[in-house]
Amino acid sequence: MNGAKNRYAVLSGFIFLFLILSFVVRTALLVWAFPHSGLSVTDIVTLFARGFVYDIGIALFFTIAYALYLLLLPQRLNNTLFNRIFTYTGFFLALMIVIFSFFAEFTFWGEYESRFDFIAVDYLIYTYEVISNINQSYPLPLLIGGVLLATAALTWLMARRGTFRNSFQSRTAFGKRLATFLFLLGLTCAHAFLVSNTWAEKGKNRYQQELSKAGIYSFISAYLNNELAYDKYYLQEDNATAFADIRILLESPDARFLENGNSIFRHITDTATPVKPNVIMVTIESFSADFMERFGNTQHITPVLDSIAKESILFTNMYATGTRTVRGMEALTLAVPPTPGQSIVRRRNNEQLFSAGSVFAKNSYDRTFFYGGDGYFDNMNKFFGNNGYDITDRLRHRLVDDRLASTRTNIPDGTVRFENAWGICDEDIYDAAIRSADAKYAAGKPFYDFVMTTSNHRPYTYPAGSIDIPSGTSREGAVKYTDYAIGRFLQQIRNKPWFKNTVIIFVADHCASSAGKNEIEVSKYHIPCIFYNVPGIAPQEIPVMCSQIDIYPTLLGMLHWSYNSNFYGKNVLETGYQPRAMVSTYQKLAWLETGKLVILSPQQKAQCFIWSRDRNDLQPAAMDSNLLKHSVAAYQTAYYLFKNGGMRK
Repeated sequence: MNGAKNRYAVLSGFIFLFLILSFVVRTALLVWAFPHSGLSVTDIVTLFARGFVYDIGIALFFTIAYALYLLLLPQRLNNTLFNRIFTYTGFFLALMIVIFSFFAEFTFWGEYESRFDFIAVDYLIYTYEVISNINQSYPLPLLIGGVLLATAALTWLMARRGTFRNSFQSRTAFGKRLATFLFLLGLTCAHAFLVSNTWAEKGKNRYQQELSKAGIYSFISAYLNNELAYDKYYLQEDNATAFADIRILLESPDARFLENGNSIFRHITDTATPVKPNVIMVTIESFSADFMERFGNTQHITPVLDSIAKESILFTNMYATGTRTVRGMEALTLAVPPTPGQSIVRRRNNEQLFSAGSVFAKNSYDRTFFYGGDGYFDNMNKFFGNNGYDITDRLRHRLVDDRLASTRTNIPDGTVRFENAWGICDEDIYDAAIRSADAKYAAGKPFYDFVMTTSNHRPYTYPAGSIDIPSGTSREGAVKYTDYAIGRFLQQIRNKPWFKNTVIIFVADHCASSAGKNEIEVSKYHIPCIFYNVPGIAPQEIPVMCSQIDIYPTLLGMLHWSYNSNFYGKNVLETGYQPRAMVSTYQKLAWLETGKLVILSPQQKAQCFIWSRDRNDLQPAAMDSNLLKHSVAAYQTAYYLFKNGGMRK
């Protein structure tokens, strides 16, 4: 089909094609999410309208450089072989990137029910793990072939319609080309300065927010906003007031502040005789509370954890601080609230911080971080290695200088029975921890170990024959294997001479999914935590609302330790403890108390909600001034201390 000859035929054709494809992708994601989205007709109309604005912006960003090329290309070169090759090649490559990004959006949505965000940006950095994971999870050759085939077919279709011919055979005067370019440039600049990714977040339904966005636009936004300054974007008090408020929240009968002013550093005193067992903390990848039968699951995929929960101290109302492993690590080592943007684990100047390891170091414990993959991923080795932990992991990046202040030990190939993109299977990482514990016990050294598992992660693969669900088939299989490996680990260590004097903590880094219709889907932060083999403490359930950051203050209280503390966490068993939890996304910081939630977000916004745990429902409410004061005090002071060196030892 022939149209009017116009130099901008290819450019306008690309924009039109992009808008159609993006509409199809948005519609498909909407159909996928609709059954549990709670979206109204108005929500759907709004998300398509906003989505169209974002799509126009992406199309302009993709084509503005080509528009400049068309402006400057002399008429005598318009129908030459050079221009044909340049135009066909550029069109094909741009369209291939678009189609590949659309495919990636479906896989990302399947995992996170979200458009691209900081996680997608991080995944570009750690290419080995990500590419291996994709290759093991999907038929990559077929998918790449499909992307190339779709790109070639659409390019052929555009050529068949005469789009390229109309551009090459056109005679467009320079003045008209200049006017067209300036118009497109003006639209591009207006979009860049007037439309931000946060515009999509004005709706109350999270699915509406995410579906309004465009993947490429969200990716660029996440890349440019890797870290958010609390003192620039969030609601504040003056620092003196904020620290006065947080010190009141952290007061307890056994605590005495050691510094005045902008500090939470204090001494915790216990007059009873301290007990000093070894401690192994097993941090379980992506493990939601509702995987366990104790919390309502009927699939019988966690028989071991359900069994030992009855013999242990089980926290039934604990919440993760975030939705990523590094956020969980931050909470489980530093016991601090999440700060906006990236976890402290991934930030600069995160060495020599006060941590759980600091407390154990003061008591002459060996400290080791165990990870089944390469701890280069997500900056884990640098964080743990420069905060007093030795490292035991899989050394994949031999040319990377981690500049660690501790010892790094490679897990040798001969001890590995199974390995996938993320690392060795859970059985293998437990074996490494057992070998280390045997050696430390033989040397007469008490030990504190942080063990990070990986098996409960896509592609959900594990040693064949371990359980009755085939490897690589489902999340449920990975959960059941995770549970099986824990059972095997406990069976192996029960006869070890060090077992009776070893506390084992089982806790999740975060839940398996954080998506939902609410601003903050509180139920998707609910995690299990078990203290197993605590000397002198009877099995019990602890039902009070609490956070990952409370684990070590509570354990050290049970063990009757006196110690200096820079923790925001508290002993949840102490007199006067006020139930609360802190949960977050990359930009939203929430303070949760029984029945109420306050969310702080950029542009100094604060929202209050009534939260129903039974219905997992958030309803807007008038602002609760006490909750707002508590949330600002916690998040503002945590950010201040990290940025100003106040979290250091």
